[in-house]
Amino acid sequence: MNIEESLLYSFGAETKFFKKGEVVFREGDQVLYYFQVVEGKIKLNNYNEEGKEFIHNILGKNQSFGDSLIFLDKQYPMNATCLSPTELIRLPKNNFLEMLEKNPDISIEMNHCLSQRLYYKMVMIQNMASSNPAVRLKGLLNYLRSFHHDDCDHCFSVELTRQQIANLVGLRVETVIRALKKMEQEGVIKIHNRKILY
Repeated sequence: MNIEESLLYSFGAETKFFKKGEVVFREGDQVLYYFQVVEGKIKLNNYNEEGKEFIHNILGKNQSFGDSLIFLDKQYPMNATCLSPTELIRLPKNNFLEMLEKNPDISIEMNHCLSQRLYYKMVMIQNMASSNPAVRLKGLLNYLRSFHHDDCDHCFSVELTRQQIANLVGLRVETVIRALKKMEQEGVIKIHNRKILY
């Protein structure tokens, strides 16, 4: 979701700058803000008891995060870490809720965005249950492409490393590389200058 910046500022938002590797919030922190990415990339992740990373999502320009948790009195179930120098707009929770009350059209748009995320999360869970790496990868690619409006084949460029993809789908990086090569041979994706085009 992308809310007009001027509206966010009119309700008390502030701009925050983060360095690459800096943490925006940690798993277990109280939910206090709505965040919107102006520039940069954010990784939402956590680690299991063996220290293996699981990436929930990687977000970029004009995408928001933390918004689905703002309606609950809970702690963050994940970390948010900057993958590059990042500029964020941060709006306190109570100000965000006041903004929604005074702008019900944003609530409707937000419900649409949250519903879309929930739909693709369900699809991703279904795909993650598959032992076939290509099914997991195709589910991820469909999810990522859903945020873009290009309908043509091989128009969407995946801006993730092979390791990030592996962490998103719960596979070893070697398995991901083999599966991507097979998908390329089958014409499902194109790989150009190491970029995946879907």
